[in-house]
Amino acid sequence: MQDTNAHLLTWRPTPLILASITVHILSLGAVLWRLQLWPWALAVLVFNHAMLTAVSLWPRSQALGPNLTRLPEAAAQRGEVALTIDDGPDPDVTPAVLDLLDAHGVRATFFCIGERARAHPALCRAIVQGGHAVENHSNRHRHNFSLLGPCGYARELRAAQRTLSSITGTTPRFFRAPAGLRNPFLGPVLARQNLLLASWTRRGFDTRETRPAVVLQRLLRKLRPGDILLLHDGHAARTAQGRPVILDVLPPLLDAIRSANLTPVTLRAAYALPATPYRP
Repeated sequence: MQDTNAHLLTWRPTPLILASITVHILSLGAVLWRLQLWPWALAVLVFNHAMLTAVSLWPRSQALGPNLTRLPEAAAQRGEVALTIDDGPDPDVTPAVLDLLDAHGVRATFFCIGERARAHPALCRAIVQGGHAVENHSNRHRHNFSLLGPCGYARELRAAQRTLSSITGTTPRFFRAPAGLRNPFLGPVLARQNLLLASWTRRGFDTRETRPAVVLQRLLRKLRPGDILLLHDGHAARTAQGRPVILDVLPPLLDAIRSANLTPVTLRAAYALPATPYRP
């Protein structure tokens, strides 16, 4: 089957990255031509890096390359939305999440951390057996992920790909950066790994918000076809009663999605990506 999303997997430098490369070349040339220009060249470089840092800290930015913040138009026309669940698998939360999804007949996309998957492989297999998709959320979910270089990104993504593929039997096709943060070095690595960067349309901030009603309100605000919603089974905040927030949010969220005549699907289904069997 031909991959209709191949254009998203081909890395090309964006206008901002091209401008940044040009700035660096011109600044170096100016200093070599006249050493006295170094303060001006340094100021220009500092401004350029400040811009790159700003867009790197904007999870939904397109300035560094393709970044999926909504489902394709065809999926939106079908009334589809994507429920994505990050940072698992978690033995205390994921099984209950799977039970809720199964009770509502809903399929979701789980962005799993490689280290957690190695610790709980049966949970990863249970996700796939339930008809859901497991995708790449890095190997260790490093807090300094946005500061890594090309080699660091390649190690993180490759390790997670190997782990998740060997456990589930299917190779991930999507990647979500930890906290959505990244830098210009990530794009070429994603292209080599045949991965699409996916962020979200809206999120509930359920790793720190302990009130399910607030999380639910954030996810449902202006809900429409094609939305990508983000929740967490790993690192989930707890309610005042000690329950993971996602468990109190999912039932009313899924009821609201159904009432809006929308259908939750996996990202792979929305983008019509065939399952890729793992071949070690």
